[in-house]
Amino acid sequence: MKVKELVERLGLKVLGGADGLDREVGGCYVSDLLSDVVAGAPMGDVWITLHTHKTIVAVASLKGLSCIIVDGGHAPDADAIEQSDKEGIPLLATPLSTFETAGRIYVLLR
Repeated sequence: MKVKELVERLGLKVLGGADGLDREVGGCYVSDLLSDVVAGAPMGDVWITLHTHKTIVAVASLKGLSCIIVDGGHAPDADAIEQSDKEGIPLLATPLSTFETAGRIYVLLR
């Protein structure tokens, strides 16, 4: 599945990094501890987080993640959106909770 399919099926809002919507999704990683994501997120995973600052884009780039989903209705700051455009890493948003977002992705990837 590609990120753009995930966007369509979950009704996600694309905030930045639209050039990366053709990236393949391999799985899903949920964490709000940046060092945990650096240590454990597999390449190609979707990352679900509540963080809204531009450091999340640097972490996603370092790990080769397919995209970042900011959930719970949180809004990434302008620096994060700008950085996602520069890096080509889709920065997506949803009003859904972490639990519901991860559950829906799990069903789609099964």
